Amino acid sequence: MYAIIEACGRQYKVEEGMTVYFEKLDVEEGKKVTFDKVILVSNDGKVEVGSPVIAGAKVEGKVVSNGRGKKILVFKYKAKKNERKTIGHRQDYTKVEITSIKTAAKKAEKAESTEKTEKATKTTKSAKAEKVEA
Repeated sequence: MYAIIEACGRQYKVEEGMTVYFEKLDVEEGKKVTFDKVILVSNDGKVEVGSPVIAGAKVEGKVVSNGRGKKILVFKYKAKKNERKTIGHRQDYTKVEITSIKTAAKKAEKAESTEKTEKATKTTKSAKAEKVEA
């Protein structure tokens, strides 16, 4: 089972147990994170696509660490002008371990199964009442 979520202005493909690096999130280490913008969920070949997101679906994760990436050097240069400039950049990131993917379909399936069992119990009760009357 996998899902495509939108977070930090980007889209990420995530699976349960997967570790993902997001841009800096304002969450402390060890805390839970919930992503509500779920665009697509695939479960055993059944694909559910939202327009634009799937209502009631969410992906939960646990923040493993906050850190900074490797330094990237940017060199600006203008020919024949003796103008050179070197700039370094380190991007902040949050490392998140995905713990669960929940969809609205699971809730709907549970509701349908409870309705089916309620209908079955009502029909068996009515059948027993008919036998008693006869």
